[in-house]
Amino acid sequence: MGTTTTATIDTLRFATAGSVDDGKSTLVGRLLHDSKSVLSDQLEAVERASLNRGQEAPDLALLTDGLRAEREQGITIDVAYRYFATPRRRFILADTPGHVQYTRNMVTGASTAELAIILVDARNGVVEQTRRHAAVAALLRVPHVVLAVNKMDLVGYEEKEFERIVEDFAGYAAELGPAGFTAIPVSALVGDNVVDRSVRMGWYRGPALLEFLESVPVGGEGGVEAPTRFPVQYVIRDGDVRYYAGQLVSGVLRVGDRVTVHPSGETSEITGIDVLGVPAEEACAPQSISVRLGDQRDVSRGDMITAGVDVPALTQEVRAEVCHLADRALRVGDRVLVRHTTRTVKAIVTDLGGADALSVNDLGRVALRTAEPLALDDYAVSRRTGAFILIDPSDGATLTAGMVAL
Repeated sequence: MGTTTTATIDTLRFATAGSVDDGKSTLVGRLLHDSKSVLSDQLEAVERASLNRGQEAPDLALLTDGLRAEREQGITIDVAYRYFATPRRRFILADTPGHVQYTRNMVTGASTAELAIILVDARNGVVEQTRRHAAVAALLRVPHVVLAVNKMDLVGYEEKEFERIVEDFAGYAAELGPAGFTAIPVSALVGDNVVDRSVRMGWYRGPALLEFLESVPVGGEGGVEAPTRFPVQYVIRDGDVRYYAGQLVSGVLRVGDRVTVHPSGETSEITGIDVLGVPAEEACAPQSISVRLGDQRDVSRGDMITAGVDVPALTQEVRAEVCHLADRALRVGDRVLVRHTTRTVKAIVTDLGGADALSVNDLGRVALRTAEPLALDDYAVSRRTGAFILIDPSDGATLTAGMVAL
């Protein structure tokens, strides 16, 4: 009797962003509908609601604008996470708002995404919000960007209209950094190049949107080739033995590895690794594990264990690009808490890139002086160990999302 093997299906986390009336909700609805990821009762409810509005065809945007305020205003307000799958891949979609006043919501949704879809209306081309969305994607170092040129049906499916928008976006994208983008002409309303390739745009030789989402490489960061970073989340005591538990966010740990504990700088050797309570010889990111060290060391929550010569920068002077999330402004001289991985330390804001203050949804720069050293990586190298948030020490409110710039 032969044996069968089951291929591992990976997961792509991606985010969508678009300006008002660019058709983002319709695009997401079309993606879910045409990939057969919508339950029959959901579709029936959308069909009934569309008929009540006097629409002959189902308004697929109603599949995604779930909040009552969103349905009434016809806009996306909050980040909504959608889960669907095809035979080739699982997907976690962060459907983010397009309004400038909800930039912080896009930052939240795109912060863990490996791909961002930036939608533009083919009639309007690249607008200010398009540039802002591209800037946020670049700031967050999203590895892959798709420029979805929507409503191609309203410009006669003309190749020259598509090329004009792509050229305009490319000029701005080049200013943001070396990362490229993939442009796909679509019509979310009709379904062109969303799940199935369009017969109306024979000049376009690339993949449909879903084809691209199924084939784009994922999991590039945090793999076995990345520097080993293990922030300690819990210390578990069993008699005289201590186990240090948490998530291995990047790299590999093996029994016998020489490791360094930060910020103390003490070194030791891994004498045991447990994965889900089972002893193992090695662990790979992003597994949640516990480890034992060969020496009694003063290791506590917030410390970081690393292996190899590629170590993080240990510093009390932090510089970062930021998006301010809170309604209250951030000012020079403010005392804050910095939460980096599992470590929280006191800090003071020493500079805001020349600005007097940062208001809600502002993108800017910040310099901090921390009370204790932090083990930091550049955000461009590691989105997990190069990111932090600022917290108001008076009430615990989240103030600012930061991306370390070493």
